[in-house]
Amino acid sequence: MAAHNELGTWGEEQAVAFLQRKGYDIIERDWKSGHRDLDIIAANDDMLVFVEVKTRRNRVFGEPEEAIDYRKLQNLRHAINYYVKSRRINREFRLDVITVVGTPEGGSPEITHIEDIPMY
Repeated sequence: MAAHNELGTWGEEQAVAFLQRKGYDIIERDWKSGHRDLDIIAANDDMLVFVEVKTRRNRVFGEPEEAIDYRKLQNLRHAINYYVKSRRINREFRLDVITVVGTPEGGSPEITHIEDIPMY
């Protein structure tokens, strides 16, 4: 596995542990529909939460959440829409972003949870 893929997998594991500590139930990880994917699908009380995880070693090239551009947001919207319709979800949902900055060798990463990202 390429180093950037290993970092991304580690970041998703950190995000899952973070959400579980906050009381979220993890429903699915790495859900795919064609070339679109959803990193984490979780539940918090009555809310279904789709979580995009962005992991970076450091902030040299900017904040991790800046990688969510218009095209990425559009792909996330399509994937969420397909998931909700295909599963006949009838509850409120939102999109969150979790950023993880650090490395597996570097000790505790810095984790930021940005809730309720506007999807339109």
